[in-house]
Amino acid sequence: MSTTRRMVLGTAAAVPLLSQFTVTTPAAAADHTWGTVSDGWIEVRWTPRVGEQLDRFEAVVEAVAPARLVSDAHGTAVRFPLRSGSGDPSLADLRKATFGGSVAGGLAVRTRQGSFRVESLESVLRDGVTSGTWVVNGTDMGHRSVFRCNPAEGRLITEGVPPGRPMRVRIQEVPMRPTAELLEGFAATFGAPAFTADTVVAHVTAEALYTPPRG
Repeated sequence: MSTTRRMVLGTAAAVPLLSQFTVTTPAAAADHTWGTVSDGWIEVRWTPRVGEQLDRFEAVVEAVAPARLVSDAHGTAVRFPLRSGSGDPSLADLRKATFGGSVAGGLAVRTRQGSFRVESLESVLRDGVTSGTWVVNGTDMGHRSVFRCNPAEGRLITEGVPPGRPMRVRIQEVPMRPTAELLEGFAATFGAPAFTADTVVAHVTAEALYTPPRG
């Protein structure tokens, strides 16, 4: 099987996984201490271990525009444009970083069990756990926790700007580990997973313009 096809199949993980990244929940929106996040994107890259297991399901995945598949020396990932967001990057202690936002586009997945169109991805990162909502074939799947992650495990790149001014922030290769809820959802959809709550199943890279709150 070609590398391209293997990585595209690996993208099938998005049905249970992609709910992590995206929009401001009511609790997040109500937090006036957060700044705004704009003009950015979020990219999800699955590990080879996940891709190999998903090959068994003979799944074919396509990005729903304006999301798109991207390839480089490290493989293939799906990149979502950031629609809106807010948060606190907590640059002094990334473990405390908090974000909420929405991305544009989605994924279309075809498996032996049927076809799925995953859109309206929304999520929040708080206290090292990412939770979110998403819509599958027009049905709202509700709010669920999906990943445990520590932004401090990634690589932070920022601009040097005066305090209080907007700056571009990039966080690279943050490892994502599944929550018990995600593992249960995966098992119900695809069968018993070959990974546990301690397995790194994906890495996330994100870049955006962060504007601090006024005052």
